[in-house]
Amino acid sequence: MRGFAAAVGRMGVVRDAKWLARSAVLAPVWTAQLATGAKSFMDNPLIGSPRLNAWGLHARRVQLADRLAQSRRRRLAHLISAANRAAFDRDGFVVKEGFLSPAQFAAVLAEVQAHRAVGRETIQGNAVTRRMPLDPAALAQMPGVRALLRQPDWRGLIRYAGSYDAAPVEYIQTILTHAGSGPNDPQCDLHSDTFHSSVKAWLFLTDVPADEGPFVYVPGSHRLTPARLAWEHGRSVGMAQEANRLTRRGSFRVSAGELEAMGLPAPRVFAVPANTLVVADTYGFHARGPSVRPSRRVEIWAYGRRNPFLPWTGLDVWGIEALGQRRAPLVWRVNDLVARLGGPGRQWHPRAGVSPFDADGMVF
Repeated sequence: MRGFAAAVGRMGVVRDAKWLARSAVLAPVWTAQLATGAKSFMDNPLIGSPRLNAWGLHARRVQLADRLAQSRRRRLAHLISAANRAAFDRDGFVVKEGFLSPAQFAAVLAEVQAHRAVGRETIQGNAVTRRMPLDPAALAQMPGVRALLRQPDWRGLIRYAGSYDAAPVEYIQTILTHAGSGPNDPQCDLHSDTFHSSVKAWLFLTDVPADEGPFVYVPGSHRLTPARLAWEHGRSVGMAQEANRLTRRGSFRVSAGELEAMGLPAPRVFAVPANTLVVADTYGFHARGPSVRPSRRVEIWAYGRRNPFLPWTGLDVWGIEALGQRRAPLVWRVNDLVARLGGPGRQWHPRAGVSPFDADGMVF
């Protein structure tokens, strides 16, 4: 028995030694990540430290990121109209029905309907998301879509909402609800994407009924009020008891009772017709509304998130069009390589010859 206990003790010593060696190597990395958009309480023990967060680490990162975002937006205010700026500053989103002229929209829709290429699909719960990058090869066949991405209103709204004069990643995106046998779609839970301002934009190419997975947003929830800051602080301190894995990853889920305690209104449901543009700061609480039946939503979708602690608005290498349009395929290829080398399995699976309007998702 004593021999067994001694063996177990030696194993514990070896384990502790490995942990200490790993920590010594990674400590500079973990520390440097505090000055970036790193958000996972699971992957970085400093970000996830109950003691440091009780002392205000998470709250201070949130406050500094917010101050810098507001400063950058003031310098980007000229990119959008006063009316759009007032709407965004109040609500955290801008919605524009009939964004394109009827002729422009018809051209964009026809180009997307005719497009077949290699796309990528992922499944979350019972929902499949398909993305097809708007890279140079795709845009060469879609002049109407290319013109949309260069349109001043599209560019200006995304840059102001994201607080950077930086190019977003742009795709054709398809959402298929009830497409798998998994649990409920986790995107249907109200959440904030991360601890700082970031932007997503949707130009809907299909009508979006209220009961078929619409976008949902809590108006005004992008503002860092004292109540929101206190909530952020409390969640960070209590992360060790948090059951939701996505919250532990830094995408905080929020309940209806917590919204009320923060003085926030009920979520707004964006049941909108095709040719509606929505641009939103996804620090605000948002979700995909539930769908009562299998449904398909197709959109031109853009996403932007940069290091929240940069004081400048520009200096974006991806803003070089020839490089920026290749970013999505490049990221996917890197992820494929990492997976082949034994890293984490890839989340986005390639599918050749798919159309954005195909109603069936891959079998995962």
